[in-house]
Amino acid sequence: MSDENANPPRTAPDPRERDGRMALSGHVADKATAARLRYGQSIDSEAIARMLADREVVRYPAAVVFDEAPLEPGEFAYARPFGDHPAEGFQLVVHPCFRDRPETWPLLIAYHIPTINYGDIATSEDCELYGATLLGMDRDEYYRRLCTLADEVPPPGLG
Repeated sequence: MSDENANPPRTAPDPRERDGRMALSGHVADKATAARLRYGQSIDSEAIARMLADREVVRYPAAVVFDEAPLEPGEFAYARPFGDHPAEGFQLVVHPCFRDRPETWPLLIAYHIPTINYGDIATSEDCELYGATLLGMDRDEYYRRLCTLADEVPPPGLG
């Protein structure tokens, strides 16, 4: 085997991919801004629940359930598809330690809206951007608050 095959030359990032990522990020921010304008500057648990039923905001049906079983250790929520096609809807599984803390629901739920709307192409950065924009906060602050909530998730079986 020759050395040239062992270490293939690095290629520059595909400009189409970069442009696509930038376009998606812009779209994510625009959709979050539109939802914030539609539902008010202070998104609470009632507003986020109404947003889940609004197809202008959340593209596919989504229902929130509080259940620890489908979550990975340390995971605060997960958008689980009901079927093979997104149009069948999603079950947004939230750790039950947050059931009686509705003030946390907008932070936890907003993070998963891009995953429901865009599927696997939504990155964690897109989810953070959406949540921060929707809730009117700095992205770093939103991320810190999510991390704090994730740290509150008890080990499996204790929640």
